[in-house]
Amino acid sequence: MCCGVMSVDLTKNDKIELTIEALTSEGSGVGRYNGLAVFVRGTVPQDKIIAHIIKRSKNYAIGIIDKIISPSPERIKSDCPYAMKCGGCSMRHMTYEEELRYKKCRVQDALNRIGHLDIEVDEIIGADQLTHYRNKAQYPVEISDGELFAGFYAYKSHRIIPCTDCRLQPAEFEKGILAFSKWIEAENVTSYSEQTGKGLLRHIYFRKGFATGEVMACAVINGNNIPNSELLVSLLKENIDGLVSVAVNINRDNTNVILGKDTHIIWGTKYIKDKLLGKTFLISPNSFYQVNHDQCEKLYARAKEYARLTGNETVLDLYCGVGTIGLTMADEVKQLVGIEIVPQAIENAKENAGINHINNAQFICADAPKGAELLKQQGINPDVIILDPPRKGCDASLFDTVEQLCPERIVYVSCDSATLARDLAILRQKRYETKKVTAVDMFPRTPHVEVCVQLQLIR
Repeated sequence: MCCGVMSVDLTKNDKIELTIEALTSEGSGVGRYNGLAVFVRGTVPQDKIIAHIIKRSKNYAIGIIDKIISPSPERIKSDCPYAMKCGGCSMRHMTYEEELRYKKCRVQDALNRIGHLDIEVDEIIGADQLTHYRNKAQYPVEISDGELFAGFYAYKSHRIIPCTDCRLQPAEFEKGILAFSKWIEAENVTSYSEQTGKGLLRHIYFRKGFATGEVMACAVINGNNIPNSELLVSLLKENIDGLVSVAVNINRDNTNVILGKDTHIIWGTKYIKDKLLGKTFLISPNSFYQVNHDQCEKLYARAKEYARLTGNETVLDLYCGVGTIGLTMADEVKQLVGIEIVPQAIENAKENAGINHINNAQFICADAPKGAELLKQQGINPDVIILDPPRKGCDASLFDTVEQLCPERIVYVSCDSATLARDLAILRQKRYETKKVTAVDMFPRTPHVEVCVQLQLIR
């Protein structure tokens, strides 16, 4: 039904009745209006709404909620006043059961539609804690008349939505923002402008080790140093329990990349520590580290289960980063080899092996093909390969490397089900059959989901 408007004439500012049928990969609702897809943020499947059209293109339209005629049985009241403004959470207005159902279905759909795989995804591993679970936050900042506005970018924009009490972040981060605010006011600190390239403070960055309680605070600046660093350190120490490190990261590039290459510790330790599955890890400002501690332990436990270790295997971690996945398995393997192209990550991985007294691990700084060649020269033949690539998936050359090494099993950990499905189809051509798939909700109340896959060589 249309509110007095025919679909062929649907234009901006029209209002239409719409039933939401599904969710997109970003968590927006989608309904059909006489065959035309209409996307509406903040909706839930089975919502019946009046949608106000704000954009009309040839093949789709975008609307906002004008009125909810009848809510979905899965709709709930959001617990965050910023959720519809910022680009972070897109699922605070639905039951957690509906969120988990959506995430599992999204993974299943990608495997079937993109990977053409006939396999059933196991029951998704949900989270016990839906709030305050993130161990990292990067706040863009704007300073006006000495007042700090810190928060997150509005949906698909670089407009800052002030928010220091985010439902996903621990309390220490909000207290840290308060300390930065007092320092900014006292020292007349300016904020960086993307338009002019001028101004000092770009981002405020925090990390926390949930198992240890240790916190790192970092100022990302467009300059070489900060004024009165002693005052900032003093304020942070007063406000944050567990503070062990204060850093300054220098980023003078005209870029939307948050961290620059150079980081200086102005007080405390070079790292914070955290524990995963009984192992201790050192975390620097630039280290990749999963943002949800408790769910990460569940993910890594499932990865270890899929590796089917007996103690006699050589395990190769081809995107090892700082070594977290491989090192949590090291006690149950004969030999662990990690390969990573980022030199700093390899140094961190070696340090992490050392503090855990792991003597059966080596880490190589190289890309996958070169690292594989070095292994062949050493006579190392992996029984299990772990793949944990970035969101874009595996590099094309890596599949030939895997085929050349010919392990019995592959454990693939992915943060993007679409690129995962694509890569599983390629690995099937290399004689690796997908045997088991588990989705893990690493990011409750957001549309993102992690996936762990077991593949077996077909003889």
